Amino acid sequence: MIDWLQHSTGGLLTLAAVSIAVLLLLIIKVKLEPFIALIVVGLLTALAAGLPVVQIVGSAQKASDSLLEKGFGGILGHIAAIIGLGTILGSILERSGGAKVLTGALLRAIGEKRAPLAMGLAGFVFGIPVFFDIGIFVLAPLVYVAAKQGGRSLVLYALPLLAGLSITHAFLPPHPGPVAAAGLLHVELGWIILMGLVCGIPAFLVGGVAYSTWIGKRIDVAVPAEFLVAEEEGEKEENPPSLVLVSAIIAVPLVLILAGTFGSIWLPKNSAAAGVAAFIGTPAVALTISVLLASWLLGLRRGLTGKDLSELSAKSLRPVAMILLVVGAGAFFGAVLAATGIGKAVAGSLDNAGLPVILAAYVISCGMRIAQGSATVAIVTTSGIVAPTVATLGYSQIQLALLVVAISAGSIIASHVNDGGFWIISRYFDMTVPQTLKTWTVLETVLSVSGFGVAALLMAVV
Repeated sequence: MIDWLQHSTGGLLTLAAVSIAVLLLLIIKVKLEPFIALIVVGLLTALAAGLPVVQIVGSAQKASDSLLEKGFGGILGHIAAIIGLGTILGSILERSGGAKVLTGALLRAIGEKRAPLAMGLAGFVFGIPVFFDIGIFVLAPLVYVAAKQGGRSLVLYALPLLAGLSITHAFLPPHPGPVAAAGLLHVELGWIILMGLVCGIPAFLVGGVAYSTWIGKRIDVAVPAEFLVAEEEGEKEENPPSLVLVSAIIAVPLVLILAGTFGSIWLPKNSAAAGVAAFIGTPAVALTISVLLASWLLGLRRGLTGKDLSELSAKSLRPVAMILLVVGAGAFFGAVLAATGIGKAVAGSLDNAGLPVILAAYVISCGMRIAQGSATVAIVTTSGIVAPTVATLGYSQIQLALLVVAISAGSIIASHVNDGGFWIISRYFDMTVPQTLKTWTVLETVLSVSGFGVAALLMAVV
């Protein structure tokens, strides 16, 4: 029995299935923190597969080559600086009033009649540097005002905003999900940005524009008077930053990362220009440049002190610790699956069944999301599961990026009552649970299926 479990394809697949089931049980029923659950399941899986203890955790004299330390350290060395710098950049943009500037400019440019579209675009653009829930907290008051002025359902204005925030949170760096997947599957972030936009924009148009308009006309939610008080009585920004400045600071890291990615392809190798592009296009360097620019142009030059910026950074980084722990533990779990041979067993089974890897990855990610609610956990866990399989397939960078998009798309499907975001949206936009299920849950599913559909079509032709 033990030999079958550790060395046969059927046994390894059984071990994989049991591992995932135990992981979900610990997260959902036991309410164990996901990063602790991932470590526990990773250790148990490694022991059940018969891996030597020294290989799993190292020895008292040396642990640096162990699966535990290499799994954690390998991924965190790649993503910790990116996620941390991205978080600080978003907090500075939020504090400066950049969201109001951006949304106001879009409303003026697009017109009051198309205010829902303006909200969606604001969510899409402002969502790049800020976390999903922060985007809601900052932009929700602007949605209240637009809905009140437009005299239509709050749903019609809120859903496009949520679609924009959701797409950028799932598909684009520096958000933790796609950054972690890029590290686990060894994809350059420039390709993730490009394919994330190529697949995310159509999904946004289908979900954030077409579906949101349709459902917004059928579910009427009035703006409660108390929701408008804070916005009406709040302090007015006397000297807001310019739209050009806000847009430029958001664009700088994306442009630099793309320059680094494609400079390595188009520029002569070993040339000075290629070296410069590689340096400034390194994600950590690109984000450092952006944070320094934002600190000066949106912070110090506008009256904030160095102490203010330091306190702002410290406050914004507090939620990041748990994200990094989850990502590190997910990488350890993936390393265990690779070392046990489960990855090769899964690859062989998919090949025999004729099931494309991109579809399998999407389905796994959907299952993880529906079962435990966290998009980041779904992305990290799914990437760890498929990484050993993908390593044997010789995928190009474009194909790997599309695979990341597919996993990311699965991670946002069917948000429901086990997702904290579900309750934030229900509260902030004054919707009952049935209304939230009919609007937000269906919107996430439309975004998920649309994004995956575009990724699958592109995978078939690249």
